[in-house]
Amino acid sequence: MSEVFWKALGLMLVFEGLMPFLAPHAWQQTLRRLAELPPERLRWFGGAAVVLGLAIVNDIL
Repeated sequence: MSEVFWKALGLMLVFEGLMPFLAPHAWQQTLRRLAELPPERLRWFGGAAVVLGLAIVNDIL
């Protein structure tokens, strides 16, 4: 795999780890709230994140 992929993966892990590292209780509360959402809402959030991520990667934004 390319070096860019590994750098992107590393950066994603840094961002994913910030909340549980800096504010673990708030992170747990957020996860509890997300677990209560209906699957359709979670799918909408996931799709929006994918579209936004693709837009950023492709320099659309």
